[in-house]
Amino acid sequence: MITKLTRLVSPIALAVGLLPSAALAICDVDYVARPGDNLFSIADEHYGDRDKWRLIFEQNTRMLAGSTVIPGRTLRIPCPEEEATASAPAVPTPAQPSAPAQPAPAVSTAPAPRQSVELTLLTGNGFAPFTGENLPGQGMVTELFTAAMQLAPSQVSYDITWDDNWDSHLFPKLNDKQFDMGFPWVKPDCIQTPDHERCVNFHFSDPLISLPVMLFVKAGNEFSYTSDADVVGKTLCRPEGYYTHDLDTEARRWLSDGKVTLVQPESVQACFSLLNEERVDAVALNLFEGANTIVKENLRDTVVPLERPLSEVGLHVVISKSHWRGTSHLYRVNAGLKKLRENGQFEAIMNKHLELFWADLRS
Repeated sequence: MITKLTRLVSPIALAVGLLPSAALAICDVDYVARPGDNLFSIADEHYGDRDKWRLIFEQNTRMLAGSTVIPGRTLRIPCPEEEATASAPAVPTPAQPSAPAQPAPAVSTAPAPRQSVELTLLTGNGFAPFTGENLPGQGMVTELFTAAMQLAPSQVSYDITWDDNWDSHLFPKLNDKQFDMGFPWVKPDCIQTPDHERCVNFHFSDPLISLPVMLFVKAGNEFSYTSDADVVGKTLCRPEGYYTHDLDTEARRWLSDGKVTLVQPESVQACFSLLNEERVDAVALNLFEGANTIVKENLRDTVVPLERPLSEVGLHVVISKSHWRGTSHLYRVNAGLKKLRENGQFEAIMNKHLELFWADLRS
């Protein structure tokens, strides 16, 4: 997966010609669906308003499977004036994610899940390109999940709630079954560390996506990483609360045996500040979070990722082990993901989000 992902984010694959075209306010026309399209993205492209997706659904009901659009099919895009006569689709089409009516305070409680649906999901913003209400398709992982659920057996209605207080997602909200499932979460090595609180309390889906974890160093630094021996004796930085199992595998035992010093400040930005001050040798983060921070903190000329990935982590859907329908819900997700990979939609969705993410960073 690392090789594939690295290939997909290469400059050649991210040529401007691959990016979706803008077609705002174009209606009363036929539209040929492209790989990775869904009703929300098409509504955003033609109306500039994702909430108008119901117009397209009502016009093309017989040709759709919920919000998923089969590439190559021709859809009729009605004009917004018809919105008054458009009605909401029937179950099992997923309910639209609902956002708070006004900006949430710094410490907030997630809106209560809708009671009219069979499955409630919990996620949050601030994790581009994977989740975000304002991202295309509400993020790569969200769109992969949505598409997988449309292909899953025994479809159920569901609702996604957005809560930016990630610290409360697993405990107490998901553990106490205030919501049925949540995403995206890293799975620890539950064979190596079966007592980890996530392993004890949650079941995990198959990976929605696997991410390369990179070492980010100061440009010109003599730190080279060709084998694990090169990391022994170094000081690495990864924020507090992040996974550490990849640093302490049975083969490495970097932390258990004191071979590596791990510094854990409260934020990713703090890690990069320590790197600039040469108080740590490298920042160990997934490729996307690191690249996003480099751009936001204006570190393009001073920080670079080493070429060799340090490890790989997967992002999963989780559900409490005490949930009475836990295994059946995970079966739906996994079966849908399998079909998504088999029919080519998985790669198309991932490609689209990777292209947009890297293009946005370069702008």
